[in-house]
Amino acid sequence: MDAGAVSFQRRKTRQISVGDVPVGGDAPITVQSMTITKTADVEGTLQQIYSLAAAGADIVRCTCNTTEAAEGLARIVPRSPVPIVADIHHQYRRALEALEAGVDCLRLNPGNIRKPEHIKAVASEAKDRNVPIRIGVNGGSLDPDMYEKYGGKVTPEAMVESAQREIAYFEEVDFDLIKISVKASNVPLMIEAYRQLSEVTDHPLHLGVTEAGPPPGGILKATAGIATLLAEGIGDTIRYSLTSDPVDEARMGRMLLEAYGLRERKNVDLIACPSCGRAEIDVYKVAQDAQAAFADKQIPLQVAVMGCVVNGPGEARDADIGIAAGNKRGHLFVRGTNVAVVPEDEMVPTLVEWAEFIKSEGIEAAMARAESTREEARRAAEEDRQRNLNEKGDDANDSEQMVELLRSSRDS
Repeated sequence: MDAGAVSFQRRKTRQISVGDVPVGGDAPITVQSMTITKTADVEGTLQQIYSLAAAGADIVRCTCNTTEAAEGLARIVPRSPVPIVADIHHQYRRALEALEAGVDCLRLNPGNIRKPEHIKAVASEAKDRNVPIRIGVNGGSLDPDMYEKYGGKVTPEAMVESAQREIAYFEEVDFDLIKISVKASNVPLMIEAYRQLSEVTDHPLHLGVTEAGPPPGGILKATAGIATLLAEGIGDTIRYSLTSDPVDEARMGRMLLEAYGLRERKNVDLIACPSCGRAEIDVYKVAQDAQAAFADKQIPLQVAVMGCVVNGPGEARDADIGIAAGNKRGHLFVRGTNVAVVPEDEMVPTLVEWAEFIKSEGIEAAMARAESTREEARRAAEEDRQRNLNEKGDDANDSEQMVELLRSSRDS
């Protein structure tokens, strides 16, 4: 967790292991995603798994819907950089084949595999192999019995009861390596289902808004559901279910946990002002250029891009490094202290250069590097700040003038 981050009081859960990744208890919250390749396409699936791992996925799920897919898993698992979960629907024999293939976890949907003898057969085999199972309740494929019992609609109570009934089957064969999800595409429904589930079980919970849709709406819905529960201390592992490249899912999940201080930052956290009438550069373009420049550098720093030097350094005072524009030049600052002045067209390359220096040498070394230029940089920033205020004033967007115009219109 980042130093100084506010910590959430996490609900205490049991801990299981998915391969070598602990889930639940005091283990870090993990990020999951799922491949969209045909699992029988071993090389294509492995390529996607490696891309997901690089984007921040700790665990990856692959479909196991055919015997060819199970054979693919037998070839994929030994070469995967992260634990593999086999996604099982309808045919319990695929689960047995996936276990034989060596997967690290199974995902069973209680709405699709309903015969108790099939469920218990899979759980018994998983127990013998010490392989956990995720009970994956889904609002879109709820057990018909539960659907009917609760008035022909999906309710939090129906989803929780479905999970509990599956747990009961597992308990009959003394199997308890369990994690649970109660996903729905309706965000309030999903939140309430997880809240209720967290009250009746201490098994680790896998969070997600299923079928969230394409970005940006899908990201918004997934974040609304997952972030709400994380802030309440609920959740041990997460997945963004987006209609998008699954790498986006892994990246979004990782970014959410980093933003919450629940995982250490792997890459830059780019903060930028929304721009205003004082801005002396195209803030959007500079921010996008910076985002692209840092994309694959794995520099775990907070980087700020500000449109002017009036409020920029103060607003980004806690950033590790940042730059603010003024009078066709950029003012570089480290932890809120001006350290250098560079031409406007060198702003982003300078940010990258100094960020790489800080990553390798540390903040103190960066401040020492700037010793000879710090005072000159401070004076230049103050000059540009005063010039900007003199030209555009404190109210750069002329809001007070607009208020007076509105008042005059009403009085006339």
